Amino acid sequence: MELFNRELSWLSFNERVLQESLDPSNPLIERMRFLGIYSNNMDEFFRVRVASVIRLVELKQKKVEGFSGGPSALLKEVRKRVLEQQQQFEISYQKLLVELRANNILIAREEDLNNSEKEYLANYFRDVIRPAIVPIMLSTKRPMPQLQDRDIYLAVKMISFDKSKVKYALIAIPKTSPRFVTIPTTKNDQKKMIIIDDIIRLHLPEIFTIFFFDDICAYTCKITRDAELDVDDDISKSFIEKMRDSVAMRKLGETVRFVYDSSMPIDMLRYLMNAMKLEAGENIIPGGRYHNFKDFMNFPDFGLKNFVFEKQKPVPHPAFSGKEPSLLKTILKQDILLNFPFQTFQHVIDILREAAIDPKVLSIKMNLYRVAPDSQIINTLISAAQNGKKVTVIIELKARFDEVNNIRWSNFLEENGVIVMFGVPNLKVHSKLFIIKRKNGDKTEVIAHIGSGNFHEKTARVYTDCSLLTANPVITKEVDKIFKILKNNLDRSIFRELFVSPFNMRRKINSLIDTEIENAQAGKKAYIHIKLNNLIDSAIIKKLYEASQAGVQIDCVIRGICGLIPGMKGVSENIRVRSIIGRYLEHSRILIFANGGHEKYFISSADWMERNIDRRIEVTTPVLDKEIQKELRFIFDCCMKDNQKARIVDAQQKNKKIKADEEKAFNSQNELYAYFCEKAKNR
Repeated sequence: MELFNRELSWLSFNERVLQESLDPSNPLIERMRFLGIYSNNMDEFFRVRVASVIRLVELKQKKVEGFSGGPSALLKEVRKRVLEQQQQFEISYQKLLVELRANNILIAREEDLNNSEKEYLANYFRDVIRPAIVPIMLSTKRPMPQLQDRDIYLAVKMISFDKSKVKYALIAIPKTSPRFVTIPTTKNDQKKMIIIDDIIRLHLPEIFTIFFFDDICAYTCKITRDAELDVDDDISKSFIEKMRDSVAMRKLGETVRFVYDSSMPIDMLRYLMNAMKLEAGENIIPGGRYHNFKDFMNFPDFGLKNFVFEKQKPVPHPAFSGKEPSLLKTILKQDILLNFPFQTFQHVIDILREAAIDPKVLSIKMNLYRVAPDSQIINTLISAAQNGKKVTVIIELKARFDEVNNIRWSNFLEENGVIVMFGVPNLKVHSKLFIIKRKNGDKTEVIAHIGSGNFHEKTARVYTDCSLLTANPVITKEVDKIFKILKNNLDRSIFRELFVSPFNMRRKINSLIDTEIENAQAGKKAYIHIKLNNLIDSAIIKKLYEASQAGVQIDCVIRGICGLIPGMKGVSENIRVRSIIGRYLEHSRILIFANGGHEKYFISSADWMERNIDRRIEVTTPVLDKEIQKELRFIFDCCMKDNQKARIVDAQQKNKKIKADEEKAFNSQNELYAYFCEKAKNR
């Protein structure tokens, strides 16, 4: 069976992000920020995916799914494509510098500074930067210290007057100072800034005053480490202790990438590689003058509104804007679907806040995967516990890169009277659930939330996600069963409506696809419309190929990795795949099946990946309300109509944009915002 390789498909996705930095329809500063997003993505790719391939090499694996060679050959291909994208990246960055300069925004280097500006930066260096700098002198007589993942270093070379002596040193760029420093200028219409790396370069002699050298120069470098956690099996430790120790050990993970300024002298590069015990190969990547471009995600806007996306303030849901002041009572009367970031996430916080003070509410159960650093969600749960509600929270300690944050929150919640649990051993809890139980006379009312996105106020402003709020007992009873499983993982319940990984998700998905195959063969309406982040489960892809061959029309909107190859004659010619990269990160997961003319609609926390279906707690829920179904249909159709930010995913992975008629330009995210604004206005 033919598949795209996971790692190469991911690189194709990140190339789409890089393309946004070159798209003139994006505001100028937002294009610079897309370079930051691309860089941040690439860091995580090396920490996680490349690290996994390196482990396959060490295990002497012969084959890699979706690739003709083994893992060593795949690493070479990854490096080749990364270097190709690096060239694109540098072209984009240089173009943006020219465009910024044309608009009186200058990212200055040392040679662009006049005397008064140098004096200003000298004071800034001494007052702000210098106290945080601790140089590391390198020597062959002692081991090189462990470099920190995520940090940037300046590798310094000092050459004596007669060139008989050379010294090397490292300077970690301080995190206590902003990466971008604005320089006061006498030209009113000019905005001038400098990157902190260059301020340090300008003042290298002040850092190394005790040495007498003729020439001092510095080159940026950074390392990326394997992010896999090795959780030990010491039964004397609690799970939270094991996780804390594992996170600490991540700092010592194997180096999976060393990126350096390509203008670095060869003798210096060899010295650093020898000192770090690195060998030439796929994980040694030449780069530009600056690294950690992820900081460019926060590139300053200088208050210039024309150079950033126009603000799109989230609007209220019409159902929560009526005469009924109680959000809980509103949900008891009707199902509600919230669509972020177009509609406000504040509704979720307000629902929990109301539950915290409602005297009729008995309990709140919730599972948390990622939450904001200053989470209002956490505050509402603590408030509920302090008001006498029984509050139970399942926190996923293995949420990658959020482990420390989640350990901190679990301790804080326990200290404030919340019952904290850590889910099921060996299964990440990735579902997005809460359940509120309320006593009304002799009746217990139950409200459930099932979503595609995290309970995270900040990501809800930039991720497209769906949240279903329902009091339908058909759904709420099964959500309650999930929490019982999470409390006592020996329980195994039957789910008739919900698809719950790892219990029945795969079987339910296969059954839906089989129904479409049978209907196509019987001459009935047969189609599948899916919107996911990633589609790489080989068994499901095989089933979709089977459906295509039976005549089922399949449309997919896949933002990230897609192992399915569309358009193959006799295999997948009835399958179209689109990917949308826009101002918001497409994160909602929507499934629509024709079902012989009686459409079935679902939203889900799960991508179609083996890990999500077989090794996590995930939930897919049917959407039964007809009006909400119409809304999901509108969302999906908007995505398929997009001819501004959509790319075609094809067998060549060329990332071609949809050809747009200028008179009919259609940006799905803008259209959806306008749609929800209109709904809010006409409530």
